Amino acid sequence: MEFVDYYKILAVAEDADSKAIKTAYRKLARKYHPDVSEHKEAEEKFKEVTEAYEVLKDPEKRAQYDEYRKYGGPGREPGREDGRYTQREFEGDFSGFSDFFSSIFGSAGPTRRQQRPKRESYGFTSQQAFNQRGQDIETDLPIFLEDTLADATKTISYQLPHRDAQGHISEISRTLNVKIPAGVANGERIRLKGQGGQGIGGAENGDLYLRIRLVPHPLFDVEAHNLIITVPLAPWEAALGATIEVPTLTGKIKLTIPANSQTGQRLRIKGKGLVRKQGHGDLYAVLKVVMPETTDDQIKEQWQQLASSAAFDPRKEWSK
Repeated sequence: MEFVDYYKILAVAEDADSKAIKTAYRKLARKYHPDVSEHKEAEEKFKEVTEAYEVLKDPEKRAQYDEYRKYGGPGREPGREDGRYTQREFEGDFSGFSDFFSSIFGSAGPTRRQQRPKRESYGFTSQQAFNQRGQDIETDLPIFLEDTLADATKTISYQLPHRDAQGHISEISRTLNVKIPAGVANGERIRLKGQGGQGIGGAENGDLYLRIRLVPHPLFDVEAHNLIITVPLAPWEAALGATIEVPTLTGKIKLTIPANSQTGQRLRIKGKGLVRKQGHGDLYAVLKVVMPETTDDQIKEQWQQLASSAAFDPRKEWSK
């Protein structure tokens, strides 16, 4: 089994912190999203990036992967118990991930639920005994946050088992146009009746389940139906107040920054979040004061004058 280097996939260092990993994932997830990417292997690249992020974002899975990477590495069969590495099972839905992922963390691969035919007839005819409902197929459907604002139609392709007249089973590709309702949430499932595996002996086909996966946005984090955006401010904007432009999913708006604003302060922008059953969620602007990267001597002198004249102690609470 080929070794998979998750750090190389995300193009991050082995000691990268969670912020760097998240930033890299967001960039690559949008780059390879099948709806917008012209890369010939966009779908496969998107899956690789998602799998890498699933491992490296989680401290426990990352530690286990690092242990295998260090002591096992390419050519070592994962899952062997030799005192250094032991396969573990993690909770979560990892269907669609690689065999390499499965060998380390447990369940992976396409999720299919299948009812086994009864071998004993117990009074049933042979035909009745081997009537079998088709497999249910589950697959991920990655969508952008912008796509959740209104009903949308997506073209999807997926693989499903097919039995020919001789009983031989193979996989075939199927393409469907699917209506995605506004307001879908991450992890939500959409059921398409009868679009799963082929039934046997006249039994009905299985169903297709689409699991919604929201592609991380470069600017917005998601909290339920609310969006969070970090808004960088210059020190003078925070001190004096300002009116600035802030992006939303539907365009830029004007936002008034009150004087004496602090890092971490949240400003609510009503109705600019994601669609929900009634109305919209909100957008929260989280303020972050950012210092200029470089200053010349004149600006340093002005800072020194401010430091000398301002009767301000940011750590006065420590003395209480």
